[in-house]
Amino acid sequence: MSTANDARIIRLACIDSAALPLFDKSPDGATRAGYEPEAAALVASRLPGGAAEIEWVMLPWEDMIPAVRRGDADAVWCGQGMTEERAALVDFTRPYAVFNETLIVRADDPARSPEQLAGYRIGAIANSTNMKLAETFPGVELVSFGASDDVFSDMIEATRSGEVDGFVDDDVVMIPLGQEDPDFVEAFTVPTGNRWGIGVAPGADALREEIDTALAAVIADGSLEEVWKKWMPLLAFPL
Repeated sequence: MSTANDARIIRLACIDSAALPLFDKSPDGATRAGYEPEAAALVASRLPGGAAEIEWVMLPWEDMIPAVRRGDADAVWCGQGMTEERAALVDFTRPYAVFNETLIVRADDPARSPEQLAGYRIGAIANSTNMKLAETFPGVELVSFGASDDVFSDMIEATRSGEVDGFVDDDVVMIPLGQEDPDFVEAFTVPTGNRWGIGVAPGADALREEIDTALAAVIADGSLEEVWKKWMPLLAFPL
């Protein structure tokens, strides 16, 4: 957290990727649209220590948590399921979203259950809740993604080209993909109920508590639910 020209600034790490309704690729490297950026702006405006402006720190997926740990960003607000592995690296706030997980395959693929995936090459983001789910599929070959700035698009194109047979990600971005792109279909969704939180550096208790207080306020007054309904009207607000 810093100040510039008397304005309070919070630096939030995220990838720059087209993954609506969560977020879209930034047109200018600074402004962003989608549920996560709008929820972040809402919370930043309600911080007890004073409203803050957001400076987005755009990074490859695998670099976000290291950036927070070394102080190059104040927090990571970018699809962070609160796994034990991540909780050992950052301190999480209360959740601002809860999602299930979906497998997407090509439209002509008949697989509709994990038991039909033996021999498939299945992609997911490295060290993610999605990869943990993929690890439970019997007989599959796992393919890790995450080294680029646009990992979601990478997984889409890898599936489209046949480099992988399908990939796992959260239902919020996968169900629209299966419905809107004729090349893909939703194979199945697993009700994992993954909680997403904002990760701050270990020991940054003051910032974590501020974010938690602001989150509690926007959940209680319904304003976060309104942002949710704007971007994800077909999904029930889970908090």
